[in-house]
Amino acid sequence: MSEEGHDVGDVADAEWPVDLAGVTESVVATLGPNDLWNVAALGLHAPAADGRRASEPVRARTWGRTRTARNFAARGGGVVQFVTDPRDFVDAAVTVREEPEPVLDSADAWVRVAVEQVGAGEDGDTEWIDWHLRPVESSVVCEGVRTIDRGFAAVVEATVAASRLDVDGYDTDELLDRLVYFADVVERCGGRRERDAFESLSAATGWRERR
Repeated sequence: MSEEGHDVGDVADAEWPVDLAGVTESVVATLGPNDLWNVAALGLHAPAADGRRASEPVRARTWGRTRTARNFAARGGGVVQFVTDPRDFVDAAVTVREEPEPVLDSADAWVRVAVEQVGAGEDGDTEWIDWHLRPVESSVVCEGVRTIDRGFAAVVEATVAASRLDVDGYDTDELLDRLVYFADVVERCGGRRERDAFESLSAATGWRERR
């Protein structure tokens, strides 16, 4: 991946390396002031006309004063990647993870994006910012068949529920009930990676102790 300097620069004629529809969960690496890449989860909202070639840009929303939001604003972009290891996704979603390089070993594809802030507001006491993402450079690392089981899906949904535990407007008891359900799905339908990922999520968020 070409990274001349730390800023994204001009948008080139590039495409998303995967087809996007609805909300696609991804991992984004953004360069911080310490010259390390912060790794975080990011939901990608496809344009109304689903697909990577749609004329409208992909949209993402950051919640709160996160490292991703600060780095997007300071650097003008980041590296979005599509991973299939649930442990990497949990690290991105609920821990502070910083790496010397932006692309994780588990990434099947990545895309360097330029970002533009297009909206901002508040939901309760939580600030949010909407961004448009435009691809600058992309690569498909792995074209082989990668399977996703119900345990992986439950891990992803659990990270969303856990991230909302202290957000005004969400019912804590309802979120904890969801986490209990997701824990059961992971135990019944997930493999070792999914179980390890869920244990990391539980340790990082302490949700079990709040029941």
